[in-house]
Amino acid sequence: MRLSRSVAVFILFFTAGSGTTVYENEFTEEDTTPQLDYTNPYWCHPPGLTNGEVTCHSPRGRAYRSTLGTRCQMSCDRGYRLLGRRSVMCLANRRWSGTAYCRKMRCHVLPLIYHGRYTCTQGFMVDSRCDFTCDTGYRIEGEPSRICQHRGSWSGVQPVCSDTDPPKIKCPPSRLKVAEPGKLTAKVTWDPPTATDTAHKSLDVILVGQEPGTDFKEGLHIIRYKVYDQARNRAACKFIVRVEVRRCPELFPPLHGYLSCSSDGNNYGATCEYHCEGGYERRGVSSRVCQFNRSWGGDPAECVPIEIKADVKTAPALLDQFYEKRRLLIVSAPNMSDPDYQLQNIMIQKADCGLALRHVTVIELLGSPPRETGRIKESLLQPQVIEGLRQAFRISRSYFSMVLLDELGLDRERFISPVGSDELFSYIDSFLLDEEEREKLELRSDFCD
Repeated sequence: MRLSRSVAVFILFFTAGSGTTVYENEFTEEDTTPQLDYTNPYWCHPPGLTNGEVTCHSPRGRAYRSTLGTRCQMSCDRGYRLLGRRSVMCLANRRWSGTAYCRKMRCHVLPLIYHGRYTCTQGFMVDSRCDFTCDTGYRIEGEPSRICQHRGSWSGVQPVCSDTDPPKIKCPPSRLKVAEPGKLTAKVTWDPPTATDTAHKSLDVILVGQEPGTDFKEGLHIIRYKVYDQARNRAACKFIVRVEVRRCPELFPPLHGYLSCSSDGNNYGATCEYHCEGGYERRGVSSRVCQFNRSWGGDPAECVPIEIKADVKTAPALLDQFYEKRRLLIVSAPNMSDPDYQLQNIMIQKADCGLALRHVTVIELLGSPPRETGRIKESLLQPQVIEGLRQAFRISRSYFSMVLLDELGLDRERFISPVGSDELFSYIDSFLLDEEEREKLELRSDFCD
């Protein structure tokens, strides 16, 4: 039986691989119904699926894939996703009941990691592996790679790059410094170390110890530096500063004398001066210096008794023997029985040791010509010398007096009445001794006790 009718036909096309869908609206005039033939092996065109597989079941057997009524199952290869119908059937109109295609699956773009990067074998496609690496100075924390899985998701979690490498710092070499001449310290300098770090440029270097360019005392000094990077990774280094004080053997004072030394007494550059006790004078060098080779310069001096030649003919000849060596105290009296002289003589005898420490020699001028005498202890002076002293320093024969002369022979003070040792010593110490002599006198204050 033949039917005649007008049919509105809507045809839906899927364009494989493009992801687009085309709709067509046609009006066809069909006058007859097609003759169905289940024996025709190619009733529909042979099905195909790029990047996938088509599994068909036909009423006529497995060998037939396009006969009328055949049903085909669509599946995509790994890494592809099916778009369209999973199952289609060969229809009477010689078309399949639907279309499908396989689109390659992708994972989302991985975010970048701080201080690192990644490289992928196949971009962001399925089965692509992305390997993560960190910048120099950083290490991976977490899995070093991620794989785009079959369902379009990444395996694992995103790793991070952490700064775990400590900075590097190198201290200057250890050093030995000899103390400067006359000192127990040495100025030591060095260039502060610079620190490097693979991750950061800004580093905080800390000195633990004495600053460079300062005076270091004798001995060993450990200088440390430490540095931290921004991740608080720590590095440190150290070196040794050794200050050596070169010393000479101990220098012994001369017999009847003593030494006064600068600095520490026997260190390199120290100067030791020789001094003699009262009644003695130095013979030899006035001082010796400790040399760099640990030996004393010059030969040792000695203290010998002062030899005063009292038999000289003139007063200048006598005074020249004391010039820059001794001070003089000239005592004058009308005669030996003068009460002021007798009192003064007793006090001078008691003060003999103190006068010797202050390098004072006593000259006595007693009486008047022709019985006038002059003496230094037991040594008698010539008459012309006595007269020369009286004229040079205007010393009267008619009353008791004393004249105090300094080491240059200058008249420094006159006394017209007896003076006690304390008052006399006070004046000498205050006006005739220099600071160094006062210090030495202080050290020997108990010598006369």
